[in-house]
Amino acid sequence: MTLPHGISDKVEGWLTANIPGATAPFTYTQIAGGHSNLTFKVDDGAGHSYVLRRPPLGHRLASAHDMSREHRIIAGLANSNVPVAPALGLCMDESINDAPFYVMSFVDGYVVREKSLAETLLGVDGCRRASESIVDTMAAIHAVDLKSAGLDDLGRHEGYIARQLKRWHGNILEQRTRELPIVDQVYEGLLARIPEQGSATLVHGDYRLDNCMVDAHGNVIAVLDWEICTLGDPMADLGLLMVYWTGPKDEASAWSNSVNTAPGFLNRADLAARYAQVSGRDISQLDFYVAFAYWKLACILEGVYARYLGGAMGVKDPAELEPFRLQVEGASQKAAATLERLQ
Repeated sequence: MTLPHGISDKVEGWLTANIPGATAPFTYTQIAGGHSNLTFKVDDGAGHSYVLRRPPLGHRLASAHDMSREHRIIAGLANSNVPVAPALGLCMDESINDAPFYVMSFVDGYVVREKSLAETLLGVDGCRRASESIVDTMAAIHAVDLKSAGLDDLGRHEGYIARQLKRWHGNILEQRTRELPIVDQVYEGLLARIPEQGSATLVHGDYRLDNCMVDAHGNVIAVLDWEICTLGDPMADLGLLMVYWTGPKDEASAWSNSVNTAPGFLNRADLAARYAQVSGRDISQLDFYVAFAYWKLACILEGVYARYLGGAMGVKDPAELEPFRLQVEGASQKAAATLERLQ
């Protein structure tokens, strides 16, 4: 059997030795979607299914691809009101698979990335329910008791936005493939306008519909991709959701996905209003966080673009990567335009 890139022949022995009930032989299927950590569905000889997560191939930022940290987060959330896949095991021995990885239970649900799937699977009522559930689940993330979850020391409790700005700007300086003056300009503008920060909460950092798994009725049954989760300002998650989400009547975003334009999905303003109601938080500074989110998206996509240009995922034709380059530029321009409204 030919193993997929990112899985070595030593993984089988580790699974049988460390995951209770796991039985060889194993088959591995890379799960579609995601441009960072690699995710594989693992089926064993006894009919069990698991999910294995490992860092991307090639150059990677250690801080953004820390498997032990991601494993710790989902393990800590096991008894919270946040739905996550149960954590089963962590391997830090890089001789096994060239990089650390962890294994969690397979959750049987749907990741809705396409408008057609939203229309056929969820329908109008399910799309509305998914809109409500994604907001309610985000509010649950922000309401997690950090000490009870053992996550109180996951990150610093103060200065989140300033630290995020410096972190992502540093990353883009390291990884950029070309000069991006607008990114630098927006960085300076955001630094000068940071709202007063309240108490830190758990912040997912990349929260959107296709980083959640839903059931056939639209209920969120597992939140995925915790790789850049930390403690910080919960409004950053709401701002990012506004960027990733284009409802049926919303102006197009820099994030090129039409899934939320399907009938039944709420528009951005309705999502924000529901979050304010459910969480009880003040959202009057939301435009700042939207500008920050567009800027952060540009930084993330530039990192993906750089990795792909470097040969990650086997992409060899630069023309295939043109959408990433254009999205970086589009997100930067949206960030600048939103920031101007604050002046």
